[in-house]
Amino acid sequence: MCTRVLWNSNKLAVLSGRTMDWPESTDPLLTVFPRGRARHGGRLAGHPVVHANALEWTSTYGSLTTTTYGIGSMDGMNEAGLAVHALYLQATAVAERDPRIPGLQIGLWPQFLLDSAATVVEAVSLLDTFQLVMVEAQGHKATIHLAIEDNGGDSAVLELTDGTVDVHHDRAHTIMTNDPTFEEQRRLLAEQDFSNPSRDMPLPGNVNARDRFQRAAYYSALLPEPATERQAVAALLAVMRNVSVPFGAPYGEFGIYDTEYRTVCDLTNRRYFFELSTSPNVIWTELDRLDLSAGAPTLTLDPDSLTLTGDVSAAYTAAEVAF
Repeated sequence: MCTRVLWNSNKLAVLSGRTMDWPESTDPLLTVFPRGRARHGGRLAGHPVVHANALEWTSTYGSLTTTTYGIGSMDGMNEAGLAVHALYLQATAVAERDPRIPGLQIGLWPQFLLDSAATVVEAVSLLDTFQLVMVEAQGHKATIHLAIEDNGGDSAVLELTDGTVDVHHDRAHTIMTNDPTFEEQRRLLAEQDFSNPSRDMPLPGNVNARDRFQRAAYYSALLPEPATERQAVAALLAVMRNVSVPFGAPYGEFGIYDTEYRTVCDLTNRRYFFELSTSPNVIWTELDRLDLSAGAPTLTLDPDSLTLTGDVSAAYTAAEVAF
């Protein structure tokens, strides 16, 4: 299911955090893509899913992402300071395919924006250049919506509920979870009075998207000004842990969606933090230590190792990636 929180109001750094909540392992792999990589937006794990006029492009920016099932990036940031997070939204509905418009299978939507845009404004300007096409992986339709932000603190939420992308573009849009849609989540939040916080204030405490949205908004608004990046990352991770889903917590008709991992993008200092729920260690990668030049190899790192801790920038190895 997932939660995303953007902290763009402190004086130290623009930080975004997310949780990945899912009923099974997504086989997360930290992946470094250099700039200059040729992409085909009509394939899923090498198989054609857009059969006419698929979008093709070459990446302008290198990126560091967390991939899902080895077929697409669900979270990450690029070297220009843009971050993209894909979260589940059951209400997602694509339009009937129009082959006159270049088609992009929806699982590559996050990677296309990371490859192509440096800012939220640039990413939004690209939305009318392609048509999203629904795909399915591991028996699940890729019904996603995106949260994007940049190192200037700008933010947007992108949702596809009626065949066209609804853009909610405002640096004040710092929280996103899942259904209902973003506009309805904001309306439900407005019904709450969190103006006088205290330890006795009752907060929505369940794991559904509505309650997580409201807890994330409440706790992120109370974050103290950090003195160091270490404090800032720790503070945001504390919020992300509060909205994480404990093992075994029920989602009703959705079954059980535990939090698999948490990430924090430091868009100011160009660091990507990753915390696997089954690992005792937080690891991070310094984008400035990566070779993102055209022609450099694609690199990967499996975070599912108890030996990984701290800065893992040198631990990546060359690998073939299907997209």
